[in-house]
Amino acid sequence: MRIIGIGIDLVDCARIQNSIQRFGERFLQRVFTEGEIAYSNSMKFPARHFAARFAAKEALSKAFGTGIGKSMGWRDLDVQKKESGEPFVVLSGGAEKMANEREVANIWISLSHTENSGMATIILEAHDR
Repeated sequence: MRIIGIGIDLVDCARIQNSIQRFGERFLQRVFTEGEIAYSNSMKFPARHFAARFAAKEALSKAFGTGIGKSMGWRDLDVQKKESGEPFVVLSGGAEKMANEREVANIWISLSHTENSGMATIILEAHDR
């Protein structure tokens, strides 16, 4: 296996909370999948979980070297959680296309959050040639 991309991002929870208060469902539906919205809203402090997922989307786009926009959209990246609590990413649309083109075999993700910040690290791994 070989590493083909690494991304990291840190997001201020207050920034996400302000966007939710200002734009409500429009912001949530534009950036997050239904599963991410349901999960984060089920938590005691939803903004912390939204911030970590926002950071994951940014980190993944950085690992691909594209950013969010023309190549992949916010909702092309879905951060989910196994029963064990381990996060994982499901790709669709442009992100899935890019992963297939780059022969991504594994996406390693780590999430963390505090009262003030959400962060994520992503490593993209491909099969050896």
